[in-house]
Amino acid sequence: MTRDRVAQADGTRRVGAMKNWRYIGLHALGAAAFIFLLQRYALSASLESSLLWALTFGGCAAGLAYSQANR
Repeated sequence: MTRDRVAQADGTRRVGAMKNWRYIGLHALGAAAFIFLLQRYALSASLESSLLWALTFGGCAAGLAYSQANR
């Protein structure tokens, strides 16, 4: 509901869209960092494997955050 009020006050939806992209980016970055640290240090995986898993989970987290932000 607050997104609608911001859009009405501004006349555009740029402010709401910017908050969504920031939320999506932070969600993806947090998930990627978490899975990288888990794989690399807790499970003693190789650097390449850890980076691949971080990229995969970051992409999945970004997709999930995007779908939630556009509901």
